[in-house]
Amino acid sequence: MTVATILLPDFALILLGFLLVRFTDWGTPFWAGLEKLIYYFLFPALLFYSTARTPLDFGSTSRMLEVALGATVAGIALGWLGKPLLRAGPMVFESGVQTAFRFNSYIGLAVASRLAGDAGTSLMALIIGFAVPLCNTAAVHALVHRSGGLLKELMKNPLLVATASGMAFNIAGLHVPEVVGATLSRMGSASIALGLIAVGAGLRLSGLQESKPLAAWFLVVKLLLVPAIGLALARWAGLPMLQLRIVAAFCALPTASSAYVLAARMGGNGPYVAFLISAGTVISIVTVPIWMALAG
Repeated sequence: MTVATILLPDFALILLGFLLVRFTDWGTPFWAGLEKLIYYFLFPALLFYSTARTPLDFGSTSRMLEVALGATVAGIALGWLGKPLLRAGPMVFESGVQTAFRFNSYIGLAVASRLAGDAGTSLMALIIGFAVPLCNTAAVHALVHRSGGLLKELMKNPLLVATASGMAFNIAGLHVPEVVGATLSRMGSASIALGLIAVGAGLRLSGLQESKPLAAWFLVVKLLLVPAIGLALARWAGLPMLQLRIVAAFCALPTASSAYVLAARMGGNGPYVAFLISAGTVISIVTVPIWMALAG
């Protein structure tokens, strides 16, 4: 299966969402409701089911996790490097820095599923389960002085709660009943397609009114430096081919759509973050296939 075959269907769904929001009169409440359905209900079902039913062999995946999290930590450090080097207005850096290391889980699981079916989805879900708390901690830390605390934000994150619950369910030796499993599987399939459409519907290529050099830095870190570091670490660690490609896909992902929600809710610069999310997603149409091809 070629890189184009893997990625084109997913980016086609993003394009579909972009077109639907502009050529229909469904209104903002519809799209806001759809995003909430995906984020709080369908997507957590996918993460729980993926982690609950897949054997957790940390002996064979620990190095993959170390590589993925190492690249993420590098993204956090490089993002913060922009603060002393590039000037920005109030709450611009604090809002935008999260886009240098957060990742779009919808696209990640869609690519993993196309790449290797359930095996790919399970590996990507495992990385997401460990990366979500790390990224959310770093993102909330930059904004936390404007809101109600780090631990509270983490405990309310549906992706983190779903993944942790699935891992606990798995480690306890429990099994998902067949009927429940079939329901969760269908919910998970719906979450991927609808999530990609929602990504496209949320694209907003406006809002960049200040600190353009800082915006460029965040995009370079997320789309070029983090995947380069991740791929180099994966090859150095000698990861098996599937794990290497999953790590490359994870590191190459554009930033999370929910970064805007976090910035807006915690008193940050929402329009600035919305631009970074949208620009990164559009640019990733070119960069993700390149990194996937380099990964073999």
